[in-house]
Amino acid sequence: MATGTLPAAAMARSSYGPGVRMGNWNEDVFLEEERMRDFLDRRERGQLLIQHSRWLQESLLTKMQLSVSEDGYVHFGDSVMLVNLDARDQQPGEWLAGDLSLSVTPDALQAHLGGQLELPCGLSAAPTRTPLGRNTFLVLGAGSEAAGQVLRYGQHFCLGTSGGFKDKLLFLSSDHRSLNRSAPLSWLQAVALTDERSFLSCWQAACPDPQLRLEYEGLPVPASTCLLLTHSHTNRGLAVHRHLTLRTYFGREAEVAAHTHLDSHRVEQPQNHWLLVTGSPRPGLATMLDVSPPPLPTAAAQGQ
Repeated sequence: MATGTLPAAAMARSSYGPGVRMGNWNEDVFLEEERMRDFLDRRERGQLLIQHSRWLQESLLTKMQLSVSEDGYVHFGDSVMLVNLDARDQQPGEWLAGDLSLSVTPDALQAHLGGQLELPCGLSAAPTRTPLGRNTFLVLGAGSEAAGQVLRYGQHFCLGTSGGFKDKLLFLSSDHRSLNRSAPLSWLQAVALTDERSFLSCWQAACPDPQLRLEYEGLPVPASTCLLLTHSHTNRGLAVHRHLTLRTYFGREAEVAAHTHLDSHRVEQPQNHWLLVTGSPRPGLATMLDVSPPPLPTAAAQGQ
């Protein structure tokens, strides 16, 4: 009996191998071919998630050229960066150090899935001084101001950015906070980018010294000089919160909100201090922040 069963088992084992198809193999083959055709078609049309993510990242991180100010003032139509200088000695505790520039910060999930900027689009302060598509803004007039005119203290103006895209222009806007509209961490008045230019996207530049603020009213705004940016509709100052950091699509960055931080003397604190940084006329230097200040005159030079 044992001799009769051994040849049958050996024949059964030799009948099945890696080349034998079992189950509903024909349907599995067709499904695999359909998935491959769908993948190739989406890749050819640029609809893959990895292509969306790469295209968005390349657009936002495109290197930009800032406007060079010949007379030292900011003009309508200039491309500038909004930079908050490091104030380590005035802000004890844990915070994001270094010079921070106002930057476009899309939602990570929406950016990965859609491959485009959602509206309204978020903002943050990134630790970079390099002009990129995400941190370069255009100084635009709120009325009939022509390109090339000098921006003046107390004058309404708008700040727009393309984010590195050719067919898109978003405006820095804000509005009173509500239950469903506030900053993500501080719960203060939120700041965002919208595609509508209105009074909610108008801002004013002011002198940081309150004793000289009225004297500076109507004077030209110097480029790359400390100033305050106040929202025209809510009278709140643009502020960066270095102690509140966000996990963004590009790493750890600081929160940006519309709130006026005052000290005991009713003077705006460094969170509200900004620079409209222009480009450097010197070759090899991107911004005026890279230009070292002239050396101070020595006692011997003053005596001569």
